[in-house]
Amino acid sequence: MADTGATQGHSHGSPSRWRFGGAWGVTLLLLIVVALFDPAQFLPTVTFTGWALTGTAPFIAFAVLAVAYLKASGAETLLARAFEGNPARMIVMAALLGGLSPFCSCEVIPFIAALLAVGAPLGAVMAFWLASPLMDPAMFAITSGTLGFDFALAKTFAAIGLGMFGGFGVMLAANTPLFADPLRKRPAVRGCCGVQKPFSGQPVWKFWNEAPRRSVFNETAIENALFLTKWLTLAYVIEALMLHYIPADIIAGVLGGDGITPILLGALVGAPAYLNGYAAVPLVDALLAQGMTQGAAMSFVIAGGVSCIPAAIAVWALVKPRIFVAYLSFAMIGAVVAGLIWQAVA
Repeated sequence: MADTGATQGHSHGSPSRWRFGGAWGVTLLLLIVVALFDPAQFLPTVTFTGWALTGTAPFIAFAVLAVAYLKASGAETLLARAFEGNPARMIVMAALLGGLSPFCSCEVIPFIAALLAVGAPLGAVMAFWLASPLMDPAMFAITSGTLGFDFALAKTFAAIGLGMFGGFGVMLAANTPLFADPLRKRPAVRGCCGVQKPFSGQPVWKFWNEAPRRSVFNETAIENALFLTKWLTLAYVIEALMLHYIPADIIAGVLGGDGITPILLGALVGAPAYLNGYAAVPLVDALLAQGMTQGAAMSFVIAGGVSCIPAAIAVWALVKPRIFVAYLSFAMIGAVVAGLIWQAVA
């Protein structure tokens, strides 16, 4: 489950879907600034963006159709099974399924609130929370198309590993004051996305036989196509400008070289610099081209994905501040470890 929800949530046919502003507005503003102050760079910037979008188009199409199918079929209801049975098994299943869920970050709030309210172990919930913002079918497709299949696969393993790290960490310390009574007194349980509520019951894999599910498929596909297009367009414009205007030796000097320092900096920079999971991919591509190490890139996407505003709000809305601090601490430690491992094997 990547952090799509806070930006994309409007219902089908709503005029706000087409309202100019946000990512589209920033994209146009950047192009206007380039046209006014460096006219010679305007056409190369537009051309770079167009070719980048064209090259990514097959991955966008796959991502859009995959997420729409998961939602229309109701496959997301399988998530509930991750929170049943042996606590250790719950944590492993929650970490595995967290990255596959098509929920957006705000849709998951009522789902998790209900689980915590009925006594689901905090360790399993933490595993799901940590893994879910980092990878989903759409994120895997976009990451694979831009940064390579190996990086996408490594990030997937890192997401699952981070989820299990946090989940088992909470389980081992479950009886300590830190993790006692985790819920806020009145947690916010309403989702903020205007899209349809998830289907309940068993998944219906041949969803096209039911009109409501066909409607969900169409709605989800349109929403995600617009969402991915607008954010990737902005990201590719920024990538083109970074490659042209930021000297590579500056990036290489800060985020290049050997040792743990670039990886630590990648994790620290990831939190404030992370627009959203999809926009981050082209930005990382540009940073790698300018000398960022592979380990720093991995720590950047892991730390940034978990600490970005939509993912963090989903946690902050439900639990007390000490649990939220633990969530961020697991994320930062896991991001650095993932960066070190990827640096060693890449």
